[in-house]
Amino acid sequence: MTYSLMSVPFSIVAIGIFAVGGVRAHRTGCGGRYLASWAITVSALVVLTLIFDNIMMAARFFDYGTSQISGLRIGLIPIEDLLYPLAGSLFIAGLRSLISRERRDRDADI
Repeated sequence: MTYSLMSVPFSIVAIGIFAVGGVRAHRTGCGGRYLASWAITVSALVVLTLIFDNIMMAARFFDYGTSQISGLRIGLIPIEDLLYPLAGSLFIAGLRSLISRERRDRDADI
């Protein structure tokens, strides 16, 4: 099984949670802030993943089997390694929107 294929279920759930959280954020007038905060977060996570995973792979702390990756690499890391911060940021942003007290307070005022 490839790393991309293993990431699909998690990515689908994360996209779903992010979409529902986005709808809630839009309804409360926070849609722009929701997307902007997610974009900043995912950018930081991707940059940190690129830096530290390349360092760890250069130090030979771990490696990916060549049969489980697509072969596309950024530096030493396979492109699939970026699915984890992407899915994680989608999930966390959506979950935060769904359980945010700020959102509940605004809903109560409407």
